[in-house]
Amino acid sequence: MSRRARRILAGLAVVLAGAVPMVAVSVDAPAARADQVRDLEYWLNDYGFNKAWGTSKGAGVTVAVIDTGVDGSIAELNGVVVGGTDVSGLGSSNGQTPVGDENEHGTLVASLLAGRGSGAGTGLIGVAPEASILSVSVAFGTTGATLSNDDQIAEGIRWAVDNGADVINMSLTRNTLDWPTSWDDAFLYAFENDVVVVAAAGNRGSGTTEVGAPATIPGVLTVAGVDRSKEASFDASSQGITIAVAAPSEKLVGVAPGGGYLQWDGTSAAAPIVSGLVALVRSAYPKLDAAGVINRVIETANPNGHTVPSPIYGNGLIDAAAAVSVAVPRSVSATPTELLQEWITLHRRAITAPVTPTTPSTAVPVVPDADPALPERNTAAAWLPSPLTITYVSLPLAVLVGFGILVTLFGIGATRHFKRIRSKH
Repeated sequence: MSRRARRILAGLAVVLAGAVPMVAVSVDAPAARADQVRDLEYWLNDYGFNKAWGTSKGAGVTVAVIDTGVDGSIAELNGVVVGGTDVSGLGSSNGQTPVGDENEHGTLVASLLAGRGSGAGTGLIGVAPEASILSVSVAFGTTGATLSNDDQIAEGIRWAVDNGADVINMSLTRNTLDWPTSWDDAFLYAFENDVVVVAAAGNRGSGTTEVGAPATIPGVLTVAGVDRSKEASFDASSQGITIAVAAPSEKLVGVAPGGGYLQWDGTSAAAPIVSGLVALVRSAYPKLDAAGVINRVIETANPNGHTVPSPIYGNGLIDAAAAVSVAVPRSVSATPTELLQEWITLHRRAITAPVTPTTPSTAVPVVPDADPALPERNTAAAWLPSPLTITYVSLPLAVLVGFGILVTLFGIGATRHFKRIRSKH
């Protein structure tokens, strides 16, 4: 391995362009050797993974990494990548040729998730070191792809489901709250096949101030990031009400294509830590469905002194040891499928139905009739009686006046009568 490959680069920021840009990665650390990497993996102890491995290491669970491709030839991923595909038209059929801008991203993600070290006690070990990886390579920020960015994602999800994924890791963001309708069907397909989808919240440091799709899709397990002190990482984590849990997102270590260790920040790195945790839970509880797995990860999260749920920490910091061991009540109100289907029913109703032979191919806009002109004001007519005033005003008034006249005449007659009587006496 060359000195250059071993060097941990300084000041590199990665933001892939396009409709689905990758979450930012920053690298800033001194050079590292393989036998020092384990000492840098603070999250293994701080978040309970070392203890969790006494129960589960993710054996029998397959995680699809939809990213820039995973180099399965590096020592840490030897035998880990069990299948793959390329949906961009730019990579290799097995998904192991990195493609697109900053194409080391997918290999970093996979190594952090399921790396198996490079020897006894050396090299990077992932949080689920016995899980298997499917590599789905996508190309963002690169011209020449056979599919649009959105369609690459949709096709990649379907391929992953059809090829045995139990978990799908998506360390990417669309940088918009909404998503294309093609994703409705793709994510529903994953949920209906009992697949847990984990997505990064995105990074404030790269301009993603609020959580974007796929992290906004109902049913997705969305991951926020925290720093070494377990406080909110405001540079490396966006905020939003869809965040489920928080995981470390600063000073994380991954392996680059061809070998070499990089230290990077971002929810791109926090997401595979949670995907690895999901793999541990699925391995420890093979009969638990996706909704139950997500519930177990959320219910065992540690609030760490914060009020949760919150748009910063979700339901708290992940606790791997608790997630695979403690008793958790089943408290799932709705499955991922039900959550997304309900959203589609409520929010896609305004979409025009496809044109059928019985429907005109061109819609003619309906223009409402103009309001009738207001009648001209007639000053003289205001003083003339109308049927309404005659019925409800004039006639009752005439009766009342007539009655008053009769009473007056009766009073005058009575007065004169009494005067005559007094004059006679």
